[in-house]
This record gives sequence, structure tokens and C-alpha cells, in this order.
Amino acid sequence: MIKNYFKVAFRNLWKNKGYSAINIFGLAIGLATCLLITLYVTNELSYDKYLSDANRIYRINSDLRFGGGDLHMTQTSDMMGPLLKKDYPQVEEYARIYTNEGSKLIKKGNEFINEPHIAYADSTFFTVFGLPAVEGDTKTALNEPNTIVVTTSTAKKYFGVVNVLGKNIEIKNDSGTTAYKITAVINDIPQNSHFNFEFLLSMKNVKYQWGQFTSHNFLTYLLLKPGTDYKAFEKHLDEYTAKYVLPSVQQFIKVSSMEELKKAGNKLQYSLMPLTDIHLHSDYAFEITPSGNIQYVYIFSAVALFILLLACINFMNLSTARSANRAKEVGIRKVLGTERKTLIAQFLVESTLTAIIALIIAIAVAYFVLPLFNTIAAKSLSINDLLSVRILPFLVLLPFVVGLLAGSYPALFLSGFKPIVVLKGNVNTGFKKSNLRNVLVVFQFATSIMLIICTIVVYKQLDYIQNKKLGFNKDQVLIINDAYALDKNVQAFKNDVLAMQGVGSGTISSFLPVSSSSRNDNTYSKEAVMDTKNSIDMQTWRIDYDYIKTMGMEIVQGRNFSKDFGADSSALLITETTAKLLGYDNPVGKMLYAPSNKQNDNNLYPREIIGVVKDFHFESLRQKMGPLCMSLRNSNGLASFKISTANTKNLVAQIEAKWKTMAPGMPFSYRFLSDSFDDMYRSEQRAGSVAIVFAILAIVIACLGLFGLVTYMAEQRTKEIGIRKVLGATVGNVVTMLSKDFLILVGIAAILAFPVAWWAMHQWLRDFAYRIDISVWVFVFAGIAALLIALLTVSFQAIKAALSNPVKSLRTE
Repeated sequence: MIKNYFKVAFRNLWKNKGYSAINIFGLAIGLATCLLITLYVTNELSYDKYLSDANRIYRINSDLRFGGGDLHMTQTSDMMGPLLKKDYPQVEEYARIYTNEGSKLIKKGNEFINEPHIAYADSTFFTVFGLPAVEGDTKTALNEPNTIVVTTSTAKKYFGVVNVLGKNIEIKNDSGTTAYKITAVINDIPQNSHFNFEFLLSMKNVKYQWGQFTSHNFLTYLLLKPGTDYKAFEKHLDEYTAKYVLPSVQQFIKVSSMEELKKAGNKLQYSLMPLTDIHLHSDYAFEITPSGNIQYVYIFSAVALFILLLACINFMNLSTARSANRAKEVGIRKVLGTERKTLIAQFLVESTLTAIIALIIAIAVAYFVLPLFNTIAAKSLSINDLLSVRILPFLVLLPFVVGLLAGSYPALFLSGFKPIVVLKGNVNTGFKKSNLRNVLVVFQFATSIMLIICTIVVYKQLDYIQNKKLGFNKDQVLIINDAYALDKNVQAFKNDVLAMQGVGSGTISSFLPVSSSSRNDNTYSKEAVMDTKNSIDMQTWRIDYDYIKTMGMEIVQGRNFSKDFGADSSALLITETTAKLLGYDNPVGKMLYAPSNKQNDNNLYPREIIGVVKDFHFESLRQKMGPLCMSLRNSNGLASFKISTANTKNLVAQIEAKWKTMAPGMPFSYRFLSDSFDDMYRSEQRAGSVAIVFAILAIVIACLGLFGLVTYMAEQRTKEIGIRKVLGATVGNVVTMLSKDFLILVGIAAILAFPVAWWAMHQWLRDFAYRIDISVWVFVFAGIAALLIALLTVSFQAIKAALSNPVKSLRTE
């Protein structure tokens, strides 16, 4: 029986090659999209789950506000982890990571290599995260200063072998190099991890003023004991704040209690985030690696499902529309005694066979498209991942689910024909009066229109970001990385580059108005005695005399730093937003008071405001501009130059040659400020690219179905078209007759799609503090585009039918 089902199924597929091709091709596109998105989603959802105790590990996040300056970050004080373990038995262990020093220059042979994936860590790091050693003992590996743990790939890169215990790695620092002894080797950190370290240095090498409760510079992780409710434990963080942090705050702010601090509009709050939530749910600053976005996981999953549904709808529509071709077969089978359940099984086998063929094609399509998809999604997915334990069951069940979904309605519809009626030839139910088919066509085009609107809005927002006045000029600013490698030659290097043709100005500072550069916050007071009402926490950037000019910023009040004023070493520039938060219309000449950077010195020292800088966006446009000030201090991490030359390549070559003479053996690397700016919106750009692909796929699938429907409709109405033409109907009349109903359905789809698309894009835009308004023209354009695409699809077959010879069609009838 089953063999017969497959034989009949193959025969029908081969007999109706055109419709079979439309069905198989449409399903293949839908399934290929579904496979790619499944790979993406399972990868996104798998982050950090490879760790054995992932469900017991939590990171402490900080939410701080003083005087309008908000800090929403992943870092805590150095004391938080040790004290929580000491005071609360629920904490099995803690681990801190220190990443503030950024990348390091590591010696290999006679040259240095820039290594960005490096951090300082506690010796407890491996206990918390459960990373086993390939060589050595991770429990004691970082107990002593000048020790380092490396990954297997790093060991091979620098020494050619994995067994490198006891060997030294030299790392560049401000005073020369420091030799670190390799005490353990671990496996490479998996790609689906929120940290990607290749080197871990002993925390005892961090040069830091330890014991500061109000300075937040460490990522702190807790391993809670089994059975601990982290939400219940989170309440103890307020106890920690009141017991340890408040007394420290009281040393320089006049405040009696946490309640008083909060009543003044300030915030000092800590929370726990499950390790497995970090990648997709964190919107905190200073993440180790760029976070994902759970919204995109939901969106891409929904779109993949919709595209698969569109392909299934094509199958359903075409199968029911072609019912007249199968009517006699059904009638004869029923007369010969075939039961309805047998007919249903036959039709479901046909739909499942179609889905299996489509799946084979879909896997091939996914294989060839995967490299492009990896580029767009910034992933390193492999087609072999489809065979993983998580996905393989889904892959096996997929064609049967799709076959059942797409074939159930046609099977019930076709098997329900009455043999007496169909054998008399009275079968017009196949095409006429099919409300369900109309609903499905509306759903197809509504989905396509929504995707068109979403794509337009994403790209309009990205265009807005690119063209918005930022308060600084990001174009033609060349950044030289790792300027500290020049040591004492950094100023001489700057001067020599400034002498080159095409270089307008230059600055030495690690602080740039893009998120991938240094950040530093300090608390200031408007008065010599700091309290909850006169204090403000803000970003404090260390810059030089030429920073404002090089970045294209504007002084709107007062003046810039100048070598003519010796007192500028203790002066400040502030932004317009800072002036507003301070309540100053003209802040120039007024004083701000700040704590000393020296340990155990709780005095406040005056800093004169000498100028106001026009507001500029120093973080992503997702965030509102916060308060910021600038001080005249050395910060030798980056050298930035404003250039104006058509021959950028030649200028970079000159700068590189100068670098090699002043920093022999040190790696030269550069980037442009505009590229770093674009990197802040890379996830939105990827989403826009994926949205375009999805929109095109949805339209192609919808048009395939529409093409099949109108083709079959023209075949079924051949006699009617011939009579109408004999009676004087023009080609236009026939085209209108065949197109009208479909265009009405597309119009209905547009009306239904508009509010849903507006709501979805309104929710997406809420992530941006600075965003576009969704124009009505976006909806008009999407609706007209869908109508034109549908009209072109329908017209091709409609015109072909209208131009046919009526004599021939009537004679065959």
C-alpha cells in the first residue's frame, strides 16, 4: 500500500512538472531560510551554556546615578566579590576580571604582536567557570604575580607546541617589558561565550588603589551554592551597599542614609544577571564582547516561520485550485470502494514527498548560502551544526511537519468530493468561492508588505544615524592604535606626522566619541562640601591641547585649553548638557570640586570651568547624552589625526614608516573614526541586510503562488475568455477581469499590514534615544510596491491568456 502511495505520488509530481516545480522551489526557499535561522537562533541561545555550572553563575551589574549622571554598567568595585563571599554563605566562590588596560603588545621573536583578547583574573576564575587545564593546575595557576594562563591556540602560535609550562611570555608596559611565566594551558574558549580571552594574567599584577568602594572597574562573578534562589539573594546586595558603600560615600558626600541619597534622585543599586542571559539580555556598558539582542532572535524566528508558512500556503492554494484535475481520479477511486482515509493518506504522502524533495534542495541551498549568511550575521556557523543533537531531531521531523501542515487542508478538501457530482463533470469548487484561499493570499502579501516596511524603516534609521549632526566630525580622522608603544617618542611622533602633507591637526588621547575607546567617571560637587543635592557623576576624559580642533568640536562659551595658561592643568571643559544639569547659564569661571586620586585622601579639590563644548554624542544614539567634562591630562593610548588628502594610502605608508623608526619591532595598526562609529551600529546594519533578504524571499514566494494561481485560473476560464473575446472584449478587459480580484486582496493585505508594521517598528525604534518618525510615505510606498509587484506577476499570465486565439479555445472546448 505504502509503495503504491509513493508510486502515485511520483507519477503526479512528474505529470504536473510546472506546478510541482513551483511547490518544490517555494518550499525549498522556505525550508532553507528556516534552516539558516535555526542555526543562528540555536547558536545565539547557546551562549555560555557549555559551562557545567552555568546555571549557578551570576554577574553583578551596577546602576548608579549622581546629579543626573547615569551609569549602567557591568563593573563593580574591587571589594564587592570578596566581601559578599565573606558575609554570605550562599556564595560558594567569586571571580573578578579586569579589562581596563585593553589590548597588550606581546613579544614573539624580535617583534611585538597586538593581542586584544587579554585580561587580568583572580586565581578563582577557573573554579567559578570550571575551565579544565590541558597542562598545569588552574587552581593555583594565577596565585602568584607575573603568572599567565594561555589557550592551546596561543601556545601553538607563540611556541609551536601545547606543552609550554614554565616558559615565559614578555608583555610590553610603560617601563619596558614584563616576563610572565606560563603556569597552565586551557582549551580555546568556545565561540558561543560572552568572553573570548586567549591570555589571563594574574590579578596581582594590576596597578590599582585597592579597597575603593566607589570606584567601579572590575567585572565580578558569583558562583552560588546549589539551590540558592538568586532573586532572593539579590536583596542582600542592598545590605552590602548600606554596610560598606554608604560609609565610603559619606567620606566625601554629606548624606546620613541610603534613603536620603535616593530621595535626592540618586541611585546606588546592584543586581545579578544569570550568566546565560548576558549575551542576549544585557544592555549594560563595558561588555567584554558585543552583546546580541533577544529582539532579533524573536524577529528572525518569526520571519523564518512566516516565510515557511508562505511556502506552505502556496502548496495549499495550488492544490485546492487544481482540484478539478484530480476530481475524476477521486470519483473513480471512491466508486471502486476506496475509503476517504485512504485518499487522505495518498494526498498527505504526496505533500510529504514534496517536502522531502524540497528539504534536500534546501540543505544544498543552505550549504552554498551559509558563507554569505555568516558574513551578514557575523557568525562562524557550519552546515555540520545541522547534525548536532539539538538540531538533528528538528531536521528529521521538519519535512513531515511541513507535509502535514501544507497537505492537510488539500487532503481533506479533495477527499471530500462526492463521486456522483464529480463524475458528471460538475466541479467548479476548485477555484470559485474559496474564502480560505483568499485569506491565505492576504496573509502572504500582508507578511511581504510588513517586511518591506520594516526594511525601509531600518535603513531610514541607519541613514539618520549616518547623517545626524553629532557635535564632532567623524570623517577623515585617522586613528593610530597603541600609541603607548612609542614610549617617550609619542609627542615627537605626533609632531613629525603633523609636518606631513595632508595632515591638518593631531591629538594624543585614549578617549574618543565612539564606544570602543576609554571611559572614566568621577563625582564632582558644585560646593566645597559635597552632598546629595550638589553632586554629579560624569564622564571625565583626559585630552590634550589639540583634541577639540582635531575632533571638529566647538567651544560655545569660554575658551579651549591653552599653553598660555599654566593653571589649565587643573581646569575643566564641560559640555552643554553638563552645564544644564549643574543649573548654570554661564558656567565659565565657576568651580567644581572633585576628590583626589590619591588613596586615603578624602579632601575635595577645586577645578575651574574655563569653557563649554557644544554637545556631542560620545555614545551610541540609543543612549541620551549624559554629562561629560574634559581635563588636561596625558592619555597615550591612541593618536588621532585630521587628514585632508585624496591619497590616503600614501599618507598611511609615510606614517607607518615613521612609526617603525620610532617604535622598532612594535606592530603598526590604524583605523578611521568613521569605521569605529559604524561599528556601534553593526547589529542594526546586519538586521537591515537580513531584512532585505527576507523581504525579497517573502515577495518571491508570494509571487510564485500568485503566478501559479492566475495560470491555473486562466486555464480554467479558457472557454469564458474565448466567448468574451468573440463578443468584443479587449485585451484590457480580459486582463482586468483576471487581475481585479487578486489586486483587491493585495489592497486588503496592505490595510492589515500597516498597523502591525507600525507597531513593530515603533517598538524597535524605542531602543534609540534619537530616532526618526515613521512617515506615512513609508506605508504608501510599500503598498504601491506590493500592488505593482502583484500586478506584474498577474499581468504576465493574464495578457498571455487574453492574446490567445478564441477560435482555438472554443474549438477545444
